[in-house]
Amino acid sequence: MCVAVPVKVIELDGNDALVEMDGVRRQVSMMLVDGVRAGDWVILHAGYAISVMDEKEAEKTLVLLREMVSAGEGGAAT
Repeated sequence: MCVAVPVKVIELDGNDALVEMDGVRRQVSMMLVDGVRAGDWVILHAGYAISVMDEKEAEKTLVLLREMVSAGEGGAAT
């Protein structure tokens, strides 16, 4: 299964960017998206930003992902 997650762009360096989600930062490629600026939210998949996303939708998605992780830690079958 493949999962793409929303991350916030912290800074840009050419086609690369430093992004953050829940305090975790990593370098990713911005080669597949145009017009991204620091502070924007993007959907990250396999080390590549694949689209820009609205901040409110990003936050809703992160809440759902956190709930899924919490449910899984409670012993639910996966």
